Amino acid sequence: MTHQPNPNSALPHHRLVAYGVAVELLQAVRAARIRDARPREQALRAAKSACLNSAEGAGRVTRADKARAFAIARGEAVEAIAAVEIAGYAGDAPEGAAAWCVEIGRRLVALLTGLTRA
Repeated sequence: MTHQPNPNSALPHHRLVAYGVAVELLQAVRAARIRDARPREQALRAAKSACLNSAEGAGRVTRADKARAFAIARGEAVEAIAAVEIAGYAGDAPEGAAAWCVEIGRRLVALLTGLTRA
């Protein structure tokens, strides 16, 4: 299941493409089914935080506040991706799980990088 932004929503994060991609990353991290509980929880926490900080950035008013929230979301996204990659290296995630997260992550990091500069 992938998230589709709702351009008709009154909520700012529903119109933000980066939020939708962050939700896709969360779903990919969850689908990785990391076997080791500690890195699984760390990956999920970071992916959730990427979603939440993307939404927070969309709701902020000043450019500085927006940029700060989007920068945090970017860092959390990278952490989530790295956690899945490391789980793969350790044999705790199925083959291909990391590649899927990296593919989504590249899009998300590019979007969030642009939003930190806007």
